[in-house]
Formats: sequence, C-alpha cells, structure tokens
Amino acid sequence: MIQIGTVQLSSEEWRQAARLHFTRAQEWTQPYRERRDKGQLHPIYDFLFIYYRISPGQLESWHPGVGVHLSDAQASDGFSSKHYRHSETGCEIDPHLIPEKAILRLRQAHQLCSAVINRPPQFGCFGMHEWAMVYRGDSDGEIRHGEKLPLRVTQDTINHFVETQPIRCSHFDAFRFFTPSACQFNRVQPAKDSRLELEQAGCLHTNMDLYKLAGQCMPWVGSQLLWNCFQYAVKARQLDMQASAYDCSSLGFDSVPVETPEGRAIYKERQQALSAEAQKLRSELIQQLDRILNAY
Repeated sequence: MIQIGTVQLSSEEWRQAARLHFTRAQEWTQPYRERRDKGQLHPIYDFLFIYYRISPGQLESWHPGVGVHLSDAQASDGFSSKHYRHSETGCEIDPHLIPEKAILRLRQAHQLCSAVINRPPQFGCFGMHEWAMVYRGDSDGEIRHGEKLPLRVTQDTINHFVETQPIRCSHFDAFRFFTPSACQFNRVQPAKDSRLELEQAGCLHTNMDLYKLAGQCMPWVGSQLLWNCFQYAVKARQLDMQASAYDCSSLGFDSVPVETPEGRAIYKERQQALSAEAQKLRSELIQQLDRILNAY
C-alpha cells in the first residue's frame, strides 16, 4: 500500500470549485432535462446521457478525487461517509473504503486503458459503422434516428457504399448495432469478450468511452477528469454524426461526406487529432487509477 499525499483545500476554495463545476455542468444537463421532459431528445448530444447512463446529477456533483482534504466539509455537503473519511477538520476520500465490486471496475478500466494506449491507433475506418447501422434500413433493419433526422443520401447510395467500402469496425458496442446483413462486410467480428484484443485509440467510440470509464471510477478519479472526458465525448460525438448518412444541418452541423475522397481526408484529419487528445486523457486516467489502486 502506498500513502497518497494530501492537498489541503480551504472551505472557500472547495466551495468555489464545486460551484464552478455545477454551473458549467448545468449548461448541458439542464437543457437535456428540459428536452427529456418534453420528449424532444437531441439526436447528437443526448446519446451521452442515455447511452452512458451517467445521470445529469452525477455529472453536476463535484468530487476532488483522492489525495485532497476538504476543510470543514461535512457529509451533508455531498461527501458521503460511504466514500469519505470525516474528521473534526473536514474530510477526504479514503481509498480503503472502496468496495470490492468497485475495485474490480477500477481494475478493469485500468486494464482496458493500458491495452488501448499501448496499441497503434488505426485511421482507416472513416466512420463506416454509422452507415452499416442503416444498411438496407428500408427492408433489413431500421433508420435509428429517422424520426428526428432525415438521411442526406438515398438508401441505394448507402447500400452501395457499404458494399464497396472496406469496413474495419473494432468496437463491439458499435458493431452490435449494424443491421443483420451489414455484419458480413466487417473485416473483424468484435465480441464483448474481445475488447482487450481489438479496441484501439483511433476509434471514436473507444475514445468516447473514456467518459463512461471515468464515470465508473467516480468519485475516486475526481470531477475534473470526468468533465474533461465529457467535453471530449461531445466533440467526438459531433464528428461521429457528421460523418454519418444523416442530415444534421437542422442541428447546425455540416456533413463530413465520407462517401467522397475529400470527405474521407477531412474525417481522417479530425480523427487523428481526436485520437491524440484521447490518449492524453487515457494516460491521465491510468495515472489516477494507479494512485488509487496502489493506495487500496
């Protein structure tokens, strides 16, 4: 066991940090709540709340992470004794209070991140997973966002592109939404138990999943890292949908037409930049998990 050094935050300092975090999070969470209450979900952004199952309240809650002592903080301030060790002077997260089930999640997150960060990223997929999800959608499957977004190309164009463009989707949770007849075109067949072998840092969905992993490692990794991963996931999700066969212009987004050589070049350039950004977040998450697991 390694003892974690402690940073001291005064009552004024941590309260200000918590307020600032709550305010910036609410810029995203409150519009989502309003849309949800009206049954008018956003086809791009609300994926991050629904698919990843991190509630608005969880994103809004502020936690400093391990190694930070909060002066005069009480359980009633949102720092439950389930995770925090309280004393007369305040409280701090105690890694020894982490339950076994959560430790398993942290170790799995560390294992996956370590596998991905040490594997060369691949940049030849061109976002084809979104096209495979609507392949033969008029007969073989369904248009997943069809009630909210129109297609920007014909179904025949989608079918031809999927049938003639190599598909290299390595992400199981993307692959499982392919229409049944599109699965045969994928050069790999990802499964839930093959994530450690297949996932790589060029994949938008693998990189968006950093938000999910950080959420599963809360409150121990801290809200700043969770927020950074959320902000990243927003950008990755935008490209994900811009490169799809959907027309996102009504939402204020131009398409990235990957069915053309010019569009594929744009996609690859943005994909590479997003991959480099994700690797920094992944490295930070690994470092945080190292500290937590070594102190457990």
